[in-house]
Amino acid sequence: MFESLSSRLGDIFDKLRKRGALSEADVGAAMREIRVALLEADVALPVVKDFIDGVREKAVGQEVLRSVTPGQMVVKIVHDHLVEMLRGGDEGPGDESAINLNGTPPVVLLMVGLQGSGKTTTSAKLAMRLARREKKKVLMASLDVYRPAAQQQLAILGEQAEVPVLPSVLGEQPLAITKRALAKGRLEGFDVLILDTAGRLHIDTELMAEVAQVRDLANPTETLLVTDAMTGQDSVNVAREFQDKVGITGIVLTRVDGDARGGAALSMKAVTGRPIKLMGVGEKLDALEAFQPDRVAGRILGMGDVVGLVEKAAELVEQEDAERLAKKMMKGEFTLEDMNDQLGQIRKMGDLDGLLGMLPGVGKIKSQMAEANLDNRMVGRQQAIIQSMTPKERRNPKLLNGSRRRRIAAGSGTTVQEVNRLLKQFQQMSKMMKKMGKVGKKGLLRGLPPGMMPPQGSFGPPGGR
Repeated sequence: MFESLSSRLGDIFDKLRKRGALSEADVGAAMREIRVALLEADVALPVVKDFIDGVREKAVGQEVLRSVTPGQMVVKIVHDHLVEMLRGGDEGPGDESAINLNGTPPVVLLMVGLQGSGKTTTSAKLAMRLARREKKKVLMASLDVYRPAAQQQLAILGEQAEVPVLPSVLGEQPLAITKRALAKGRLEGFDVLILDTAGRLHIDTELMAEVAQVRDLANPTETLLVTDAMTGQDSVNVAREFQDKVGITGIVLTRVDGDARGGAALSMKAVTGRPIKLMGVGEKLDALEAFQPDRVAGRILGMGDVVGLVEKAAELVEQEDAERLAKKMMKGEFTLEDMNDQLGQIRKMGDLDGLLGMLPGVGKIKSQMAEANLDNRMVGRQQAIIQSMTPKERRNPKLLNGSRRRRIAAGSGTTVQEVNRLLKQFQQMSKMMKKMGKVGKKGLLRGLPPGMMPPQGSFGPPGGR
């Protein structure tokens, strides 16, 4: 979402870093460019003004202009102010971005927003997230009696997420559905009740009155506004209206993986005074992430989000599989079956562009990545090649002569050149694994200074703990 803004800011900071010393005029010129970049990214004008004033005040201080790396200092100041803008000032890191589940069960989460913002899908994503991560017993209920098949849609998503949904009753109105959902939640011991309210094509008094009545009856701990990041400044106006007329506790941004300019996200907190709590990063039901201001700021400035990448991997990679592969690596063994498993885990983690975007500095090599055709289809094609081999061929690639390679290419819908390229990659990975196996754990640390060496007995045999 922030790709164009990230690229613009990266160019501005590159100019600053190239200068050995910075004058007040240099900082002023950079601030003007940053102002234009933010406005072009759809950030609200008052927010841009406050941001630039705050950054300029710190950036022209003597400790910056006389520091050893003034360009880097300016980048740090911009980063800190971005985090402030997204978090909202002096709150502690990540506190108010958590979903509030404190209260007498069932704790009610009220989902509001305009039609087409992804509210129903987000309700299912949130339900699955709470059920799997927080181990909560979750019930969903659709209050949308206006949009055709809205209740059926939530029922289908509930089946996919393995979360129960309140059965619909023909002709029942939103307040009656809310009462029935609350009664079922209390009687059957549910921890959380998610109410998916009706959306409208535009804000109207009827919608606001209905949502307010449901809010008063359900007494939710969270009223979450679901808004589409692709709608730009309009979503900021919608957020302001819902805040004034209904009162929201947080925002969920959807379609963050799209090509929106990102200004709405940067303006939301400042305009409404409410935090962005979650963001939808894909179509799948597990594609919902907590909104972490410091990590988002890092992505915008091209610093990546390595912590987020590690967390994503830890969620999806089974510990037993990782330990099994580690043992094989220590023995210098690596087969095409292992490579296929690794490719499968990469695909599970989501869109390849999104994953690479979490690595520091990747923004600067976008053109090279585009030429290399790094995308999910490439990973899928590589898996298809390996899966077109016989088990014997996967365990012993030396069997793969010309005729076998032609058969594999035909079976996987690829070319012989692609098969050869994959086998070359496998050989390179296999050589690296063998080297690691020969060096061993102690050998890998042999080059470290004495003070950094682990104490005697820290390492057991490869098959140990």
